[in-house]
Amino acid sequence: QVSLVESGGGLVQAGGSLKLSCAASGSIFSINTMGWYRQAPGKQREWVASAANGGSANYVDSVKGRFTVSRDNAKNTVYLQMTSLKLEDTAVYYCAYRDRDNVYWGQGTQVTVSS
Repeated sequence: QVSLVESGGGLVQAGGSLKLSCAASGSIFSINTMGWYRQAPGKQREWVASAANGGSANYVDSVKGRFTVSRDNAKNTVYLQMTSLKLEDTAVYYCAYRDRDNVYWGQGTQVTVSS
């Protein structure tokens, strides 16, 4: 079992920045991927970015150049640095942990971008 605790959401004006954090604890496999999804009101949850603990990172096209996902493997923590935020980035952001056998989700943190 893996538990994920997210922090860092909030209200920000368009063009601003926020940094999300997600700390994993429990039965952490040595090979895993951690990342972020988001779900806007009335929409399906979508993948945003992820990083394997080997270091490679990937992003959905809509956030490339604005968001950066990073990891501190010693702390089993993944971050999402969000810059140049847009109104359409407003959503509940969920942290996800995936290893060979399982997927775990955080409780979600609200990010609201205002005009």
